[in-house]
Amino acid sequence: MSATADHAEGQRQKSGSSGGPASTPTAAAKLGFVAGQVVQEIGYDDDSDDDLRRAIEEVTGAALVDEDYDDVVDAVLLWWRDDDGDLVDALVDALTSLADGGSIWLLSPKAGRPGHVEPSDITEAAPTAGLSQTSSVSACRDWSGARLVAPRSSRKR
Repeated sequence: MSATADHAEGQRQKSGSSGGPASTPTAAAKLGFVAGQVVQEIGYDDDSDDDLRRAIEEVTGAALVDEDYDDVVDAVLLWWRDDDGDLVDALVDALTSLADGGSIWLLSPKAGRPGHVEPSDITEAAPTAGLSQTSSVSACRDWSGARLVAPRSSRKR
């Protein structure tokens, strides 16, 4: 079992949740996750929503892989807070393992919560990293999500 799978299993055994009723497999499916996908998680910390993480694992049928994973992934789950550093650099790094047609879900704390990222910061960083924002959602109780993809014109054929 990978270190990430061990970590995920340990998280399942903890009691309590931060996601509430919205963090169900339906929430993961709303974000576009489907069975069989490999999802890389970057930026996990104590404030990350464990219910959403479990829901994604349930829908995909696999544990989330960490940033040290060295194969291609279908999606990236990037937990990002205002004080985490340079967002453009993080997005470029997240693209490293992303398969053609894959997406990055940039999750940031909602307004009024510690670490909130201004939507304008995401709007400015995405194109600089070679990405386009396709949607924004309330991913779970404390986190907003922005789906980012590489524009078709810049994808390799």
